[in-house]
Amino acid sequence: MFRGGDDHLLSGVASIFEEYGFHLIGAHEIAPEILMPAGPLGRHRPSSRDQSDIETGLALLKSISSFDIGQAAIVADGRVLAVEAAEGTDHMLSRVAQLRQSGRIRDRTGRGVLVKAAKQGQDRRVDLPSIGPQTIEGVARAGLVGIAVSAASAVVAEPEQIIAAADREKLFVVGVGEPRGQNDA
Repeated sequence: MFRGGDDHLLSGVASIFEEYGFHLIGAHEIAPEILMPAGPLGRHRPSSRDQSDIETGLALLKSISSFDIGQAAIVADGRVLAVEAAEGTDHMLSRVAQLRQSGRIRDRTGRGVLVKAAKQGQDRRVDLPSIGPQTIEGVARAGLVGIAVSAASAVVAEPEQIIAAADREKLFVVGVGEPRGQNDA
């Protein structure tokens, strides 16, 4: 179980519980209101440039999902700035903020989107991508313009605080579907 990513480990732990007769269900099955709805939260909307970055991020996450390395990526003007690995989303956002501050990322702030989506085949009972108010703070520090999260497949913690923080920071938060032409088989 320890020779893989998070999904491999968590699925392995779930299977142990099932071997002992437990029936696992996801938190979202009990409380579907915790899932990201389709469309925008708050006042701000992605531009056509941002939409293109969202499509790129979703396609990237879909293409790397078999490697079980992360559920998030940052894309700016079609360029992948970061892919989440074991460090998690908050640390990835901090890394992008540091790269901008040091000049390693020369794109001006106000460009780039954090994209989060569940991996293909992921055991959604035990792990779903999530965002909360802290995510908004990290996105703002990283100089990004917004967040795109897979609708109905990600947890939104404290949605009222997310909306207030995103509106204050002039960021968009949007629930999106699969990229065009990228449907699961």
